Amino acid sequence: MPDIKYEIKKTIGVLSESSKGWAKELNIISWNGKEPKYDLREWDPEHEKMGKGVTLTADELKKLRDLLNELEF
Repeated sequence: MPDIKYEIKKTIGVLSESSKGWAKELNIISWNGKEPKYDLREWDPEHEKMGKGVTLTADELKKLRDLLNELEF
């Protein structure tokens, strides 16, 4: 498996944290030197290991926001 390079450009916020210290975060990340995108996934405290996540463009994130705003809780 090739090395994946990433640079966290900005942390938007933390949604939750596990008992082991891993945090589910929304960040803006550049993957392999490409244009930064919004990224939602779990990270270890040092941001060296990560879980599976979802990467979204700004347009996709806006669409997700609109869909979530339509939900009734």
